[in-house]
Amino acid sequence: MSTALALAAAALVCWPTPSAPLRLTPARGAGRRGPGLGELATLARRRAVLLPAAAVLGLVVAGPGGAVAAAVLAATLHRHRTAARAERERTAATAGLAEALSSFAAEVRAGAPPAAAAASAGADAHPVAARVMTLLGATAQLGGDVPAALRAARSREPAVAAHLDRLAGAWALADRHGIALAGPAGAVAHDLRARARMAGGLKARLAGPRATAAVLGGLPVLGLLLGEGIGARPWAVLTGGLVGQGLLVVGVGLVCAGLAWTERIVAGVTR
Repeated sequence: MSTALALAAAALVCWPTPSAPLRLTPARGAGRRGPGLGELATLARRRAVLLPAAAVLGLVVAGPGGAVAAAVLAATLHRHRTAARAERERTAATAGLAEALSSFAAEVRAGAPPAAAAASAGADAHPVAARVMTLLGATAQLGGDVPAALRAARSREPAVAAHLDRLAGAWALADRHGIALAGPAGAVAHDLRARARMAGGLKARLAGPRATAAVLGGLPVLGLLLGEGIGARPWAVLTGGLVGQGLLVVGVGLVCAGLAWTERIVAGVTR
């Protein structure tokens, strides 16, 4: 029964999202849209459905304590999945912006004006990079303040907010000293590639600790199965009385707290 509860909660959290079609539109250029307010609202609605569903399932399987434990477990797994997805989006957006800036620098070196170079660079870029290139090109074409526009876009593009600051600084430096834009843009692209390589290597090194945390988080389930196998009936203890229900909630809460603590440590290393 404990295994069924854990697997059911995990299945609810892993329910497929309607955002997959976003990854199937690679050739729409600057008109594409990445994860935005609509997708965040979808994630919020999913969480509002998943947590009560997990609680109801836990109530049916293990009583009131099971309802609380299942809701806590579902919330933890949902948070983990959302954080992993955000990390993947940041990595992809950084790589896409680096490629777009490299293309922009090459176009400028070839003699193209900044607005045309930005439009060309954003044509087949990652959605985030395409939006940045569109903003850059439109502002440059209208003679606006490109560094200010890039800094103002930080709140709209959180995946590359820090990189927009770097690009704004490079653009301002080129304007201030009359430097060709190709040099600063290429330097920012090179910096982003180096950061992406470092992040990839760090992620590979942290795969071991993450796997260890996942294994340790699953050990209580293995303990319950072993207890049932030798006839100790731990599941009956956890679901048969007030003390057992409390122990079930405390046990699941401690496991989830351990997983969250591990993720926080790992996230601190990757920053």
